[in-house]
Amino acid sequence: MKKISISMHEIPKNIRIPRWSFLIAILIIGVMLASLPEMLTVGPSWIIPALSFFFLVPLVYTVARGHHAFTRFFTFIIISIMTLGLISSVIFLIHTLFAHLAVASSLFRNAALLWVANIIVFTIWYWEVDQGGPIRRHTGYTQSPDFLFPQMTEGWTDWKPSFFDYLFLAFNTNTAFSPTDTLVMSGRAKLLMMTQAAISLVILAVLAARAVNIV
Repeated sequence: MKKISISMHEIPKNIRIPRWSFLIAILIIGVMLASLPEMLTVGPSWIIPALSFFFLVPLVYTVARGHHAFTRFFTFIIISIMTLGLISSVIFLIHTLFAHLAVASSLFRNAALLWVANIIVFTIWYWEVDQGGPIRRHTGYTQSPDFLFPQMTEGWTDWKPSFFDYLFLAFNTNTAFSPTDTLVMSGRAKLLMMTQAAISLVILAVLAARAVNIV
């Protein structure tokens, strides 16, 4: 890997990386958040997905034009909107539990949607943050790694983490509350993982509390 200090503006515009995984993930999260009842959303249930999809237009343009810095900027805007929508819905979910506003079937459904959305949201965070983002990993102009995958410690010099690797990392964080086989190196990565684990724990705690009430 090249350890040359280089800004996003200096990376050649003709370099492209596939972003289909990101776009599909955003669409899935948007559908999930739009499927929630309005008692669990800030305003209409479609508002967060609509805002996110609105910023997809300039994102696609910057990708096509090779403006990597602006691509990263719009990516962070979209992820931040999705994350705020997710967190606000989890807060409303807690409220519905203690206020007895939801029946068991809808509560379990909504909690399941938010739990899965939590995985996908933080998959995108990890994918975009690690080593300065996908374009840096692709070109080799990487920053210090935020995650140390097993392949990186085994001397696989040409190996680069894919979107699926970050999905696996996010799934483990949601279920085991730890990265399992991956080392977390940076403070920002630790903060992201703590946030994801906390959200997952809260959702599972809501389900457990409801299950106890049913029994």
